[in-house]
Amino acid sequence: MSTTREPIAAKRPRNPEATKASILAAARAEFAERGLDGGRVDSIARRAGANKQLVYYYFGSKDEIYRAALEASYADIRSLERELDLAALPPREAMIRLIDFSLDYLAQHREFIRMLADENAHGARHVRNSDAARQTNSPLLEMIAETLRRGEKEGIFRTGVDPLELYVSIAGMTFFYFANGLTMSAIFGRDLTQPEAISSYRDHIVSFTLAGLRP
Repeated sequence: MSTTREPIAAKRPRNPEATKASILAAARAEFAERGLDGGRVDSIARRAGANKQLVYYYFGSKDEIYRAALEASYADIRSLERELDLAALPPREAMIRLIDFSLDYLAQHREFIRMLADENAHGARHVRNSDAARQTNSPLLEMIAETLRRGEKEGIFRTGVDPLELYVSIAGMTFFYFANGLTMSAIFGRDLTQPEAISSYRDHIVSFTLAGLRP
């Protein structure tokens, strides 16, 4: 007589969308704190107040949960970027708003920095195979390109600026500041985490970017 037991199927909750969203939020918190290697499905289930089997039921595997958490993080920031409505602003003000948003978002969402750093450490294999991540990035580049075209037409931006290269420059200046703020503060003896320091850095990168865009 066999004593092997069949796995017990997860009982689907009454509000599956809410449960799935709760699990995804828990996964984002878990992976932001511990990374892919350190994150545990058991811990995600506890954070979400859900059955462990439900986590697998909705997402299939730990790697798929991690991919979904990354996609959700990208979707959040891109959704907020679209709400900036850069097309309604003059080109110079639109560029400043984009820089301000990038700086403010990262200042308030350090978990996004940690998740991106972890994904890069894993060779970006989850994002590389994610159609959702690529689709959420496309509108941003279009907005930047449109802002650059308007600035060129008005004679306040130089021609030939690549939208992706400009985005990488802005993202690099904002991301690096918060990703490495503690170590730079320790090395250079200046507390870069204080609001006054962040405000001063904001003025610097705005001036720096606009100077680089001038004809």
